[in-house]
Amino acid sequence: MVNYIIVTGGVVSGLGKGITTASIGKILQLHGYKVTAMKIDPYMNCDAGTLRPTEHGEVWVTEDGGEIDQDLGHYERFLDINIPKYHNITTGQVYGAVIEKERKGKYLGKTVQPIPHVTDEIKRRIRKPSQEEKFDFVMVEIGGTVGDYENVLFLEAVRQMKLEGDKVLYFHVTYVPVLNALGEAKTKPTQHSVKLLREIGIQPDFVVTRSDDPLDDVRREKIAMFCNIHEEDVISNSDIDNIYAVPLLFEEQHLCKKILNKLNLRKNHNDLKTWKNFITKIKKFDKKINIGIVGKYFDIGSSQLSDSYISVIEAVKHAAWDNNLNPEVQWINSKVFEKKPEKLSTLDDIDGIIVPGGFGLSGIHGKIEAIQYAREHDIPYLGLCLGMQLAVVEYAQNACNLKDANSREVDKKTTHPVIDFIPDQVNIIQDSRYGATMRLGAYPAVLKKGTLVQKLYGKNKIYERHRHRYEVNPKYVDILEENDLVFSGRSPDGVLMEFMELPSHPYFVATQAHPEFKSRPMKPSPLFDGFIKAAKKKSLRK
Repeated sequence: MVNYIIVTGGVVSGLGKGITTASIGKILQLHGYKVTAMKIDPYMNCDAGTLRPTEHGEVWVTEDGGEIDQDLGHYERFLDINIPKYHNITTGQVYGAVIEKERKGKYLGKTVQPIPHVTDEIKRRIRKPSQEEKFDFVMVEIGGTVGDYENVLFLEAVRQMKLEGDKVLYFHVTYVPVLNALGEAKTKPTQHSVKLLREIGIQPDFVVTRSDDPLDDVRREKIAMFCNIHEEDVISNSDIDNIYAVPLLFEEQHLCKKILNKLNLRKNHNDLKTWKNFITKIKKFDKKINIGIVGKYFDIGSSQLSDSYISVIEAVKHAAWDNNLNPEVQWINSKVFEKKPEKLSTLDDIDGIIVPGGFGLSGIHGKIEAIQYAREHDIPYLGLCLGMQLAVVEYAQNACNLKDANSREVDKKTTHPVIDFIPDQVNIIQDSRYGATMRLGAYPAVLKKGTLVQKLYGKNKIYERHRHRYEVNPKYVDILEENDLVFSGRSPDGVLMEFMELPSHPYFVATQAHPEFKSRPMKPSPLFDGFIKAAKKKSLRK
């Protein structure tokens, strides 16, 4: 029988419920259990595809073309599995399904209500993975915090599941702040958060506390007393320097054993050694590599965000660690180069430059200038999606003498649209059908033999995930290649350019895809691995 672990949050958002969920799943997986994970997002959107990165963080793309909250990326990286798009549930999806059933008369004339009809639809979706594949554990993270109006029905649904006989454990993740004026950790926010959860009818089996420092016995005892749980079921999740060490932090507190005891399950084999060795190895690295990410989704108000590019950052880490290096990521706002072109010379101090994906017009010219500088000054460059499109634009303008060359997205009147709409996207945009209509998910690419990209992958045909509406215009492929640019990967029919490279450059590689989505802690993306190796060589030349 499948076991469900429900993860809720309290006090404040952004506590790291996704990392907590992934880490609980990882220790269960390392003890021999088959684990998958789901994310519930209480917003009314049908998916994350139309959300700005500064609004909700990175949009994660699944192998089957789902546009999901970034936490699904944490699950895939930690568990090293591909998770399908239906493992994401939103309020928009649930209400849409209920209304559709009502319109079709599926409720046989009954009055359709939040309880039971909406909660029944939620439960059906939560149970679906275990009905399609045999899992020992399904991790279910509920977004938002207890007390939010938006997630009440989701909490009600998981409350009902236990009543209906499902094997369920509830984890509640809370924040234990330290007030500078007092100098001590305060448990009152956690007490109130659990009180709210219990008012809904859910008694947590475990409380996971997020704090700067490990929870002491005094605070642990107090939380246990007021939250109606045993002291050993208060799990400390204090800040540590590497998120991939969180499963080991939980293992030190015997969390897996405690979970299995509550569910009357036997402890399977222990395969923690490889993960422990991986974390131990990382801690020993003292050589650093300086990587610049030239983007624009960094600021919202006065805050600086890194979540907009979280998968790129993690892919850099994976590749750097595989090359015995500690990465230092530097945020470079492309808009700066537009206002102060002289700032481009600061790129000389960086070992490698990445231009990631993105949409819209702001900061585009600055990115093109950064790409040109990297190309002309032999700085290793990796372009992802928009990063490839702009690399083609820059090369067309400055190496092919097509001065007006541009992307149709940037300049609709350009006489040389070297980047243009995918043909079937024209009508979609005209009809304003933006949700889930891009080229999404994993697509094949045939790699050109003898190219750097083909050598990095070690294969002639690969699959990478995509999320875009624009492509290299086939009309300009010949003139670009006549001027020494090489399209090293194409779609099987040869029409779409998937990879490009400059053989004369130490490392100038770009792809229409998002290889960062398939990078794993101990299995770095080949393109990122090649990029870090080239950046390491530049670092040694300083």
